[in-house]
Amino acid sequence: MCSRLKPGRGIFCLLCFLLTGNAVAEDPQRGTPWKYHVIDQSSRGADGVKLADLDGDGLYDITTGWEEGGLTRIYRNPGPARSKQLWPALTIGKTPHVEDAAWIDLDHDGRLDVVSCCEGKTRIVFVHWAPEKTPFQKQWQQEALPASRDKMMWMFATPAQIDMQPGLELVAAGKGKGAQIGWFQPGKNRRDLNAYQWKPISPAGWIMSLFAIDMDGDGDQDLLTTDRKGKMRGCRWLENPGALDSSSTTKWRNHWVGGREREVMFACIADLDLDGLQDILVVTSRPDELLWFRRLDRTGLKWETQVIPFPSGVGQGKGVAVGDMNLDGQPDVVLSCEHAEPPKSGMFWMSYSASGSEMKWVPHEISGPRGIKFDRIELQDLDADGDLDVLSCEERDQKKGLGVFWYENPVK
Repeated sequence: MCSRLKPGRGIFCLLCFLLTGNAVAEDPQRGTPWKYHVIDQSSRGADGVKLADLDGDGLYDITTGWEEGGLTRIYRNPGPARSKQLWPALTIGKTPHVEDAAWIDLDHDGRLDVVSCCEGKTRIVFVHWAPEKTPFQKQWQQEALPASRDKMMWMFATPAQIDMQPGLELVAAGKGKGAQIGWFQPGKNRRDLNAYQWKPISPAGWIMSLFAIDMDGDGDQDLLTTDRKGKMRGCRWLENPGALDSSSTTKWRNHWVGGREREVMFACIADLDLDGLQDILVVTSRPDELLWFRRLDRTGLKWETQVIPFPSGVGQGKGVAVGDMNLDGQPDVVLSCEHAEPPKSGMFWMSYSASGSEMKWVPHEISGPRGIKFDRIELQDLDADGDLDVLSCEERDQKKGLGVFWYENPVK
């Protein structure tokens, strides 16, 4: 999910834009890069960051997988005063070819665990059980999830309320031959991984995003996804049938949102036009664009598509987040790129302005030419100065040591 947006001015301009359907990305001087702060650069191939308050101190902590390093690590948020230093870190497992690490209380004991999705030759999901106390100091227990072994190259996982029973279940998806979206149904003892069964929901090609969210307002969680390859590529959501029992999975209906003719990457959910309905923003690669799927009603079945092109001088599209970056009361978009070899920029943000009946999106620099392959974006005020900073990771530019890091918003 994207950062929460606050109502403010700019709504009229957006409505004018929606009436005309015109989107132009200007390319003025984007300004100077933001100051960055390293959280960890101790391994290779940092591949995505996900947030949760592990220790209950009110601050979001991080988990990430280091793909080339074959490790899954967690990071304790040290608070605003120490946020610009290296964060306390702990390796919780050895995970070859790890592609994604996600938080979930899998055994429903009140403590967050972590799961690691591995692709390549590993092709397995690992569970990292949290210790009873002091999770940033004590060793975690790692186990392979047998039902995941060699089923596919695992790419993404998320917790979801699937079976209408107390607690969350593990939803996961992959890429390549035999790829699917599905969930792991536990047995009576949720710590017994041998009893888990894989319940497929839909075929897949190469899953990039996976959200558990009520898309149609019927009270249960559906699954929203972006798939970049194959017959199922595009942005779509799968309707929870709401009739899942302990032994079977009822068919989930597929609903297309758009982007089937594109190579879609990461997605973000946000009310971009501040009309009270959650829109979907999806980055595409080749061509590099931002697709704005504007929700037209609460059914999740009616969408209007707007295309916002990338500016020149940046890499290929990868990630997106939404937040008020310049504190003017209206939402902005933050974008990350891969294949951003210098002098290209790998991360930037765009604000919008009206010029007559045309809406112009104006790019602003964040990373500059440092970094090649950026990933998912999280927006947090890490230094508690009142503006949103940008948290991400970079997995290719090892010589310059980006790793896991955050960019300091210069607005305040």
